[in-house]
Amino acid sequence: MKQTFLKVRILLLMLVFILAVTACEQKNGLLDHQALKEDLLLHKLNSESHKEEDDKTIIGFSMDTLAEDRWLRDRELFREAVEGLGAEVKIFASEGDDALQILQAETLINEGIDILVIVPHNAESTAMIVKKAHSAGIKVLSYDRLVRNSEIDLYVSYDNEMVGELQAEAITKLVPKGKYVYIGGAETDYNAHLFKKGVFNVLQPLIEKGHITIVYDQWSKDWLPENAYASMKEALKANNNEVDAVISANDATAGKVIEALAEQGLAGKIPVAGQDADLAGAQRIVEGTQTMTVYKPLKELANVAAELAVKLAKGEAVSVERMVNNGKSEVPSVLLSPIAVDQENIDETIIADGFHTRQEVYKEK
Repeated sequence: MKQTFLKVRILLLMLVFILAVTACEQKNGLLDHQALKEDLLLHKLNSESHKEEDDKTIIGFSMDTLAEDRWLRDRELFREAVEGLGAEVKIFASEGDDALQILQAETLINEGIDILVIVPHNAESTAMIVKKAHSAGIKVLSYDRLVRNSEIDLYVSYDNEMVGELQAEAITKLVPKGKYVYIGGAETDYNAHLFKKGVFNVLQPLIEKGHITIVYDQWSKDWLPENAYASMKEALKANNNEVDAVISANDATAGKVIEALAEQGLAGKIPVAGQDADLAGAQRIVEGTQTMTVYKPLKELANVAAELAVKLAKGEAVSVERMVNNGKSEVPSVLLSPIAVDQENIDETIIADGFHTRQEVYKEK
């Protein structure tokens, strides 16, 4: 009986000891948790204090791709313009991956940028990014390409309908009647639709008169030149090589169109339009295999976008004269004027501006 009582007593003492230790650990845990909260608060206050002292505007730049020469130029010109205004820029490129672009934009938003500048890959899905930025109190500027179905704060680009009109005007002067092929850009890029709209603004009256027939019309998925190459081969095969003119959505796709034409001995014989004033496109113009390109001075675009982004980030008023409907709202817009370039004016435009050197364009040693 005594042994049983002793065992019970020992067990009770052990239980009391365990409860006492647990209580102490819980108390220490609460103290540690409180200390952690205080550390986090101190970190936040220090961060806010640093922000007030530094007070440098931070711009997030979410880009679709850097695979083309044009976008590499945009990146560097925009960086230079932003830094010249005393601001800072953080840049991500998703290389055509919609999910990655959304993730990268979220990262920029979470890092506490003051404004988000975006070149969307998919004009529709990136509306989600705009919504997320606005939820965080961050304004969004759409750079060169318009984000669709969103309440974007500002759109800065070139007049993309005019780009298509300049292409079609140049080609119809050379080929007022005949069979036309249209090789578009990415269907997911709203700019590609604007280029095409501009082209058909010019072509449609001639189509209605029976002067021009569109014998092939196809998008180039993800702007990939290889897709344009496959489309042009298909167009030539379907029409027994009887094609009179080609309008291609940009110089990269035009290059592959010309490659397909060259395989049939038609390069330089059929007028081809492009746009972007890429170096390879400019070289083809002086060689005679590409008829024209459309030059959009990127330095002007980058400078204007950077200046307006900094103003928006600081809460300063931005006045614009044009509005563009993106499917959901009328977006305040700044649209710059593009320039048609061919053999006759390439020296006084692209080369004179230093966009490419004469040595590069003419392949001079």
